[in-house]
Amino acid sequence: MEQEDLILHLTEVRKRLIIVLAWFVIMLCAGLYFSSDILLYLKRQPMIGEIKWNVFSFTDGLMIYMKCAFLFALLFTVPVMLYQLWAFVRPGLTEAESRSALPYIPVAFALFIIGVAFSYWVVFPMMVRFMMRMNQTIGAVETYGIDRYFGFLFQIVFPMAIAFELPVILLFLTKIGLLTPQRLKMSRKYAYIALTITGSCISPPDMVSHLSVTVPLLLLFEISALASNWQWRAMMRQSSPTNG
Repeated sequence: MEQEDLILHLTEVRKRLIIVLAWFVIMLCAGLYFSSDILLYLKRQPMIGEIKWNVFSFTDGLMIYMKCAFLFALLFTVPVMLYQLWAFVRPGLTEAESRSALPYIPVAFALFIIGVAFSYWVVFPMMVRFMMRMNQTIGAVETYGIDRYFGFLFQIVFPMAIAFELPVILLFLTKIGLLTPQRLKMSRKYAYIALTITGSCISPPDMVSHLSVTVPLLLLFEISALASNWQWRAMMRQSSPTNG
C-alpha cells in the first residue's frame, strides 16, 4: 500500500511539473515575441536621463534579449507554480485550510509586482544617479554596456521584490502556528536591524536614499505584523471552546 501511495504521489508530482513546464514554455515564447518591445520601453524611460546602451561583444544583445524573455516567462509562471503547489497539497488539507491557503497565491504575486515596480521606479533611479555623480566627480568617461546595465538592474530589483513577500511569509508562518504575537514582538528589533542593513546595502550611501528605501521596508514589516496579529486573534477565536 505504501508503495502504491508513493507511486501515486510521484505521478501527481510529475503531472504538476509538466503543467508548470508547459506554461513556462508558452510564456517563454511570448517573452521572445515581446522582448524587443519591453527593452525599447525600458530604454525610453526618462527617469535616469539619457543613457546609451553599448555592446562590447557580438552576443551581448542576444544574451539580454534571451534574459528578458526568460524573466518574462519566470514572472508569469510564478502564479501557476504556486497554484499547482496548492493543488498538490490540497488533498491533505481540510476544506477550511484549503480555502484559506488559496488567497495567498494572488496576494504573493501582487506583492512581487509591487516590489518590482517600487525598486524599478524609485530605488534603481536613485542608485544610477548616485553612481553617475560619483563617476563625474572623478572625471570618468561614462560608457555603459547593456550587459552591465541589466546586471545592475536585476541586482537591485529582485532582492527588493523578494523583500515585498514579507507579509505573505509572516501570514503563512502564523497560519501554521510557527509565529505568534509574542515571538513576533521578541524578534521585532532583530527584524529592524536586518531590514535596515538590507536597505543600506541596496541604496546609495547617503541618508536620503537610505531613508527612502529603509522606511518603506520597516512600514511593510509593521503592516505584516499587524496582519499577523489579526490572523492569530481570528485563529484563537475559531478554536476557542465557545465557538466549538
